Amino acid sequence: MEMLFSVATFFLFLIFVALYSYRKTKGVSESGVEGFFLAGRGLSGYFIAGSLLLSNLSAEQLVGLNGNAYRFDISGMAWESTAAVATILMAVFFLPRFLRRGITTMPQFLEERFDSATRRTVSVMLLVGYAVMANPCSLYLGAITMNEMFDVQKIFHLPDWSAIGLLALVMGAVGGLYATLGGLKAVAISDTISGLILLVAAMLIPVLGLIALGEGSFLAGGKALLSHPEQLNAIGSASSSVPFSTVFTGMLCANMFYWCTNQMIIQRALGAKSLAESQKGVLLAGSIKLLVPLAMVLPGLIAFNLFGPVFTHVDYAYPALVKAVIPWWLIGMFAAAIFGTVISHFNSVVNSSATLFVIDLYAPLTGCQDEKKLVYVGKITSVVVSLISIVIAPLLLWSPNGIFDLMRRFTGFYSIPIITIVLVGFLTRRVPALAAKWVLGFHVIAYGLYTFAGGEKWISLHFIHVMGILFLIETAMMLSIGKMAPGKRYVPDAQPASIPMEKWRYAHCVSVIMMVALISIFIALSPLGLANPEGLPASFYPLLGLVWAVALILIVGLARHRRRQERGLLNENSGEECVRDRVKS
Repeated sequence: MEMLFSVATFFLFLIFVALYSYRKTKGVSESGVEGFFLAGRGLSGYFIAGSLLLSNLSAEQLVGLNGNAYRFDISGMAWESTAAVATILMAVFFLPRFLRRGITTMPQFLEERFDSATRRTVSVMLLVGYAVMANPCSLYLGAITMNEMFDVQKIFHLPDWSAIGLLALVMGAVGGLYATLGGLKAVAISDTISGLILLVAAMLIPVLGLIALGEGSFLAGGKALLSHPEQLNAIGSASSSVPFSTVFTGMLCANMFYWCTNQMIIQRALGAKSLAESQKGVLLAGSIKLLVPLAMVLPGLIAFNLFGPVFTHVDYAYPALVKAVIPWWLIGMFAAAIFGTVISHFNSVVNSSATLFVIDLYAPLTGCQDEKKLVYVGKITSVVVSLISIVIAPLLLWSPNGIFDLMRRFTGFYSIPIITIVLVGFLTRRVPALAAKWVLGFHVIAYGLYTFAGGEKWISLHFIHVMGILFLIETAMMLSIGKMAPGKRYVPDAQPASIPMEKWRYAHCVSVIMMVALISIFIALSPLGLANPEGLPASFYPLLGLVWAVALILIVGLARHRRRQERGLLNENSGEECVRDRVKS
């Protein structure tokens, strides 16, 4: 009876999301390229935030990061919490430059700045990364979670890989239908609905986990966790899974790539109705990301304290905790939320893959300008990418160190060179296309030798530091080539933007609050706070007070500066009106 109720609530939620998305997007997918790939450039800030959050908050993070915390420590939360820095850079630096050009894909800028070969190369790298790693990982982690919650393997008497393959097929089919039939707007709307449910469900698990750890008492569970303060230290040492020093090297570069140039992410922001709405959505998503680590590392710690080191596959730790602590009448809703994260991430990647293939490869190479045909090719591409991902997903069962570590290492092949050439492209005017090609080739070879040819034995540095060093080397390479063989001076396209480009008036103030909140989180989860073996230091609260006092001074200063700018603009407009009146008279 309990299982029947769980299955019924699971399907009821999925049907509700599907019907609501269909109602809101009826007819959109046939309205041309912008309608299918960019939601007709009509997304509001809240839909952008919801879609960004759920596209990012996939099973990769929820299951993978908790598995990493279960096996190692909570230092891996730096990947998620420091994403706030990257979203700030996206909102204030990258978005105005992308939206002003009216581009559909990030590689379109690379053709404008360098040449078509650079654009195509980057598009192919992203397509391979999406189909071979990003989507299969999401399907795999979602499949093991669903398998654990509904006992699919036991019910049908299947081996591990068969059960995971079957569930991956189901989730891939549903996610592919969303992306294929509805386009970006269907993806964004379904993401937002599922995202609200997911946030509630994900934040509920650590609460229920602490109650279970305290044998029925939330406070007792909290005390039990606090009795091991060393586990609450997010400041990773050199031997940790994620050393804290990497925050300032390769992690910053990788997060900049992910949030500022990754087509899967920025496509939502490119579909905004205005720059202000786009900035609002990105910063709202970044603000919520600051809370997400509580749901992404705390359950991993609770699972370790509750079960002990019993899981050979660390990615099973989070699903096992969910199954152990969640009430039976919530299993269906939570499973639906997990299912929603998986298909959300899946259809986001599928839609972005179709966009890259059609806009950057098929249309330029064939010269096709028939929008109906381009949308049709995009749908075929969605199906192909979906099938590739479904086939690869069960193979990830044999990854030795967990999916989270595998994902971070693999994306290093394309994240660093792409963010390098985009940044240099924006900040310089004479660095030629040759420099971009050299960097793309050099990085794949150098990082490949480090990863597969025993480079880690010879270079005693964490792979994230290696990514940071390669970023510096490749930036220097591009600047050197630009100095020795400068190209024709790049002049940005001066055509008017297709959407309003007025900035969100609160963007800078919200950015300051996000940075201070990030600093406060790391102070709290360090020897300066809860992770101190001798108890909470007396300096903890004064230190937090000082940090927020500095933030308040900055916010007041920014507010005054904005008011001065608005008054100056008002006076300038008034002066122009006076001149026009005199001319008329």
